[in-house]
Amino acid sequence: MDEAGIRFRAELRALIPRLRRFGHSLTGSVDDGDDLVQGALEKALLREGQFQVGSRLDSWMYKIMQNAWIDQKRSAARQRQVITPMSDDAVAVGEDGRRDFDAKISLRQVRDAMMQLHPDERSVLALVSIEGQSYREAAETLGIPIGTVMSRLARARLRLVQAMDDVDPDSEKG
Repeated sequence: MDEAGIRFRAELRALIPRLRRFGHSLTGSVDDGDDLVQGALEKALLREGQFQVGSRLDSWMYKIMQNAWIDQKRSAARQRQVITPMSDDAVAVGEDGRRDFDAKISLRQVRDAMMQLHPDERSVLALVSIEGQSYREAAETLGIPIGTVMSRLARARLRLVQAMDDVDPDSEKG
């Protein structure tokens, strides 16, 4: 393996935590997100020669993941499969139960609201708000105009706020 290949693999390894976060954001599931990351990493390694040196590896990987996820969603729709949400019910030993419970309910509410967004809106929201990409970077990653990123992000944020306003926090605590 040449020096470029070694550097490519090292950069790819360093991206894994961010790719996992993006995968979890897209799928709403730790397991499904990890499966998406694994598939994307396999594709990237098989297509290493297609990566253009000087371009952003993270954007390239996000695009691979988004395309794979869209393909999975289309396939699931054809097969009428349901993606199960991740479980947050377990509390780790030594955690402040009430505070963690409240935080997990809020996180679950946000995640559930995100899962109700259109996939295009969810992708933009994950890249900009979770991954910290600029509008321009998200536009390049997704291959869409920057104005489309801005409008999808605005719609996604508005729908999240509306969904969160409809949630009565006391009804979740029972």
